[in-house]
Amino acid sequence: MNQSIAIIGGGLAGCEAALQLARQGVWVTIFEMKPQKFSPAHESPSLGELVCSNSFRSMETVTGVGLLQQEMQKLGSLVMEAALKHRVPAGKALAVDRDKFAKHLTGRVEEHDLIRVHRREIQDLDAPELQEFDAVIIAAGPLISDPLAQSLFRIIGARDLYFYDAIAPIVSAESIDYDKTFWGSRYRPADEDYLNCPMSEEEYYRFYHELVGAEKVPARDFEDEKHFQGCMPIEAMAEKGELTMAYGPLKPVGLVDPKTGEQPFAVVQLRAENLEKTAFNLVGFQTRLKLGEQKRVFSMIPGLDNAEFLRLGSMHRNTFVNAPQVLTEKLELKARAGVYLAGQISGVEGYLESAACGLWLGLRLGLEYKGINPPRPPGDTTLGALMNHLQSDARYFQPSNIHFGLFPPLKARAKKARRKELHAQRALESFEKWLSEIVAIQQST
Repeated sequence: MNQSIAIIGGGLAGCEAALQLARQGVWVTIFEMKPQKFSPAHESPSLGELVCSNSFRSMETVTGVGLLQQEMQKLGSLVMEAALKHRVPAGKALAVDRDKFAKHLTGRVEEHDLIRVHRREIQDLDAPELQEFDAVIIAAGPLISDPLAQSLFRIIGARDLYFYDAIAPIVSAESIDYDKTFWGSRYRPADEDYLNCPMSEEEYYRFYHELVGAEKVPARDFEDEKHFQGCMPIEAMAEKGELTMAYGPLKPVGLVDPKTGEQPFAVVQLRAENLEKTAFNLVGFQTRLKLGEQKRVFSMIPGLDNAEFLRLGSMHRNTFVNAPQVLTEKLELKARAGVYLAGQISGVEGYLESAACGLWLGLRLGLEYKGINPPRPPGDTTLGALMNHLQSDARYFQPSNIHFGLFPPLKARAKKARRKELHAQRALESFEKWLSEIVAIQQST
């Protein structure tokens, strides 16, 4: 009997997973609720509809996303095929004609002999329509319907139907001015869990006034703010009162600056993103500030004067799971075998990252159904770094797009431009070696 897999959702991740599975000889059925039902952000019946930007970001190989594009192309990505075919001028970025891009994806998926597309909504993981399949992939995207979200969250134990994806900026460790900072946790000065940026009273109020006056990204009509773990944008907190931040995430209690022997007026804490401490998260700095304003205002924080921002902050409605807590390394629900997550709901962020997640899941499952256990992509590749992020610390997990802060540290120190080149060179070499193993496996079957 042929193996068959159901995919809920015909977005970028769902289409990538479907085509990779079909190439391995697996029968696939995509359940897509459009045009029977649309989310508040969708309006086209096509699969793979882009609802926000039409850009897949930089194509330069000295960027994480540029490297990801190359890796996806070499793995036969449907999304990259469509994007390159329907590219529009955008400088160094890969931007597309949305309508032509989506129609290309739809045609390639619907014309494949092993893929069926059923235009109906799946509201429950126990729905009768799913019982005939060997496995189910949920690739419903960040605006998953409430009934399906309720079904999923009943399984994994989550309480909220959705929450805001509250992302704080991340800075490169090598760009921090350590002469202006000090290590230590509250009441534990010997600990090095946090890097502290102390502020004088004058520095705090200057920062406060620039923060509350900065330009913000407005919420979209359908985004009824319901914040993850009760979090609040840092600028919204500041608007509640001049000293609200100083009694919140910037409170200096228990922190003594060893350079002065005194407690600062306020402290911005940075928390390491990985064990190697190559990147740091600004604790409590989830924000709706426009990207340029984030760089301008947050660079006023002592020690971050010349910071390199690996990722900027954002807040938007986004259903996602705490991947390290909920998923195995194979993206399978720990609470229900045979159900997998792909795309933004799994905890990646961005068009390409979502597509790459679906691509890898489809490729791996397709090979496994042939009795082959493929090697995981190495952690120093973009695909491997993304998958490793989904197995990071469950206590502090937040969705992430691809950036070099997710990569293992380089063995040699280098300046910013050279550091990116070294990351790219190592990633390309590592990916080629891994890809040759995958190709050899496929040729042997």
